[in-house]
Amino acid sequence: MTRKLHHFHGGLHLEFHKSMSMAAAVERAPLPKELVLPLHQHIGEPAEPVVAVGDTVLKGQRIARATDYVSAPVHASTSGRVVAIEERPVPHPSGLSAPCIVIESDGEDRWCERRPVADYRKLDPSALRNRIRDAGIVGMGGAGFPSHIKLNPAQDHAIETLILNGAECEPYITCDARLMQERPREIIDGLKIMRHALHARQCLIGIEDNKPEAIAALREALTAEESTFIEICVIPTIYPAGGEKQLIKVLTGREIPRNSLPASMGIVCHNVGTAAAVYRAIVHGEPLISRFVTVTGEACEQPRNLEVAIGTPVATLLDAAACRREAMAELILGGPMMGFQLPGEDVPVVKTSNCILALPSDHRRNGQPVMPCIRCGACADVCPACLLPQQLYWYSHARDMDRVQDHYLFDCIECGCCAYVCPSHIPLVHYFRFAKTEIWAREREKKKADLARRRHEFRLERLEREKREKEERQRRKKELLKQKQAGKGDEEDAKKAAIEAAMQRVRARREEQHAAAKNTAEPNAEAPATAETGRKQEEHGE
Repeated sequence: MTRKLHHFHGGLHLEFHKSMSMAAAVERAPLPKELVLPLHQHIGEPAEPVVAVGDTVLKGQRIARATDYVSAPVHASTSGRVVAIEERPVPHPSGLSAPCIVIESDGEDRWCERRPVADYRKLDPSALRNRIRDAGIVGMGGAGFPSHIKLNPAQDHAIETLILNGAECEPYITCDARLMQERPREIIDGLKIMRHALHARQCLIGIEDNKPEAIAALREALTAEESTFIEICVIPTIYPAGGEKQLIKVLTGREIPRNSLPASMGIVCHNVGTAAAVYRAIVHGEPLISRFVTVTGEACEQPRNLEVAIGTPVATLLDAAACRREAMAELILGGPMMGFQLPGEDVPVVKTSNCILALPSDHRRNGQPVMPCIRCGACADVCPACLLPQQLYWYSHARDMDRVQDHYLFDCIECGCCAYVCPSHIPLVHYFRFAKTEIWAREREKKKADLARRRHEFRLERLEREKREKEERQRRKKELLKQKQAGKGDEEDAKKAAIEAAMQRVRARREEQHAAAKNTAEPNAEAPATAETGRKQEEHGE
């Protein structure tokens, strides 16, 4: 039974130029003498080096560890020696440098010890996700979101549908098409591994109808048993059908609410390249150290797809495609719609690099002069996210970041449809990217300011608390001193009273003794007198 397909708003029918690089089979790119591996090749926190300059490394060895849940490790793409850990130019719209690990290849390409899984079905989904995380796998479609996170939805979100994105809707890019055509079994096996991790009921593979060879290869590789839960869906060729929300709408008819994730509706979407990388990681124990890259454009005499070691300089790929430097006016990473211009040929290929596009000087991106907006509304007609690009442009131009967010700037997928149809040749996506960057910068500054304010408030509170504690200690000390002084006075009074009582007892005893002595002395005085009188009386004969 053929699945009913749906439509998303807007979109464009473009000249796709895909036949240029589809003629030849994928070949392995030459291994350069030096590989440059950025520590930040994914969404989230950058990796942290676990090697030092001078260390010898093997192919597949982990050289940088993930530093957070939303992070991914980095592995050596070949064997050799670490010659530097320093700032190098990286493929980024800013054109800035970033920390990288530089490996000098020894030419031997010696593997480290690999730990393949004999039967993934015997692994707990949590252990399976940890294996995928340790392999450094991220979204291969260009977003670079760590794959283990998308394979670990919240417990209250049961996953019903797992979608593989094989649309590859951007012009010129054919690396996914060649992957599906040459390695369909790896994609299907990787899909089954991800299904096991998610416990998904059904799997859908969405492919645009301009890739008949890839469709045929996948259908031929699919077994009868697998076809009971895996469906290959051929969708109309319209840009940007490969957008996550757009593909979900086409295949399921469901729209993902604003500020929500597909997982909240029981859907998870991955790229076909990600599925192949998961297969290599689990079945062969190989981390993500290479990928298919399209090298194409009118400035290349031999456009082609190459299997490229991560960290290979772009110049190496241009040489492999016989690029005519004198004819090249613009060097783009990605496609002509969503890609960005590279600062030079020395930047390396990273995990999210799907295409190197060398364009001549007569390409439209070099452009016609920018004219004032005529409010024609063509941009809103083609926007697949149902936004108002004209309003976003005005508020971005005026740096009114509150109003630009009121018009849902962050729902923009930067597909470039609006800029493509703009009769005034306004680089709308550039304004939107600028606004997003400005908002993120303001948020970072706000967080820093909030942190500084909280630290200041905490310091004042701490000083106030210490002051109160000091005053309390002093008060207690004074009270204790008073108590001691009062206790000392009472003791002295008690001593004085005891002494006085003792003295009184002594005086009383003396008085008693004196009185007793007196009482004893009077009778003794009379007796002699009486005796004397008696004697006298006897003498006188009385």
